[in-house]
Amino acid sequence: MIVEQIWTGNAWRNFNYLIACPETGEALAVDPLDHKKCLGKATEMGWDITQVLNTHEHGDHTGGNQAVIAATGARLLAHASADIAGIDIPIAAGDVIRIGKTVEFEALDTPGHTMSHVCLLSHTDEPALFSGDTLFNAGAGNCHNGGHPEQLFDTFVTQLSLLPDNTCVYPGHDYWANNLAFTLDREPDNERANQLLDDNGIQDPNHALVSTLGLEREVNTFFRLQNPSVIRTLRESFPDLPESPEPKAVFLKLRELRNQW
Repeated sequence: MIVEQIWTGNAWRNFNYLIACPETGEALAVDPLDHKKCLGKATEMGWDITQVLNTHEHGDHTGGNQAVIAATGARLLAHASADIAGIDIPIAAGDVIRIGKTVEFEALDTPGHTMSHVCLLSHTDEPALFSGDTLFNAGAGNCHNGGHPEQLFDTFVTQLSLLPDNTCVYPGHDYWANNLAFTLDREPDNERANQLLDDNGIQDPNHALVSTLGLEREVNTFFRLQNPSVIRTLRESFPDLPESPEPKAVFLKLRELRNQW
């Protein structure tokens, strides 16, 4: 499996992805908003885009569909319930998506950011998660436009939290700096988050640091729901929160605070 992470450089800080089979040169384009960069990279690499996958229905993820499909004849894959024009292959939890001869992904149904969101999990020795707007580096997706924070919590607890530490994380946007700043506002003694925020390695999205679930468990507040520092600072903002709150209550309050960050 070969992964090309494409930085769009737009105001929304989108990442697009090409995932290719090294044997056949067939490629899957994930959320190819910047169709010119995606098509150009495929040409540069000698790849044939045969499939386009949208993680969800928001325009900053679907806006390049028409141009990529017109140029390549690729088939469009998306959540079976997503409001996206021209879906050729509706996908649901557990469906297998194959690219060429050597690449295989499992579709995860991951509601929360929207209720029709999918992530892709590779079946490889070093697993990779293409997480769209469900999981960001050091953060979680918002729920403003068709989502629900309780569903997002369930997705984190019942799916993402179960993935192994070596799972590489490929999100839909580059929000490293803001999300780490939020982590440190909630957990000022998080040394790993401090190190990353000071590291220029996260500052160039053209050569972005690829996180792992293990790293996310260290620096992503939405995985650190029972951390004493997180709970202590959260109770300063929400005095009615009990001393030992349930993880769900912590998650929902964190999401509420992050909405205003």
